[in-house]
Amino acid sequence: MLQQGYAIELYFDPALENQVLKAWNVLARRQISTHLIEIESRPHITLFSTPSMDPSKLENIIKAFSTKQEPLPLSFSAIGSFSNDNDILFLTPTPTVSLLQFHSQLCDMMKKEGIEIGEEYRPESWVPYCAVAEEVPRTRMAEGFCVLRDLKLSVSGYAVDIGLVEFSPVREVFSFVLGNAVEV
Repeated sequence: MLQQGYAIELYFDPALENQVLKAWNVLARRQISTHLIEIESRPHITLFSTPSMDPSKLENIIKAFSTKQEPLPLSFSAIGSFSNDNDILFLTPTPTVSLLQFHSQLCDMMKKEGIEIGEEYRPESWVPYCAVAEEVPRTRMAEGFCVLRDLKLSVSGYAVDIGLVEFSPVREVFSFVLGNAVEV
């Protein structure tokens, strides 16, 4: 069943994005998972997700928020899966103060506008991660971990864009560059 909704996503610089795409492609070639490629996702960290939302309400918040932020250093240093949802493999960024503050400030801005933040996206319970495989059969989970470990994925780079997507399939509604960069 396709999930429907909206998500605020944090996107990476091209070099870091390519490292994550390399993992997606290796897992796809091994036929462990092609789901993220099929839904036309883009490597990201989800900051917030909701089943329904007026996108225009979020656009002004995210635009204002993005101009006050600088590109955010990220380092993915661990591989994981959620215990309650064993079909997702992900990379975990080192939870730096700057990443946690970034997320917390975004939540504060949204709360001020009356937007309800679900439990899993509240600052005290949010787990930042970048999915590299979804809908992984349980019998292939261990193989997926081995593939990712062999890629030696301690990769670093920057989060450079923030955007809103509608899913599924994934369709970008809008995105903004972090910092005071001039839009082209």
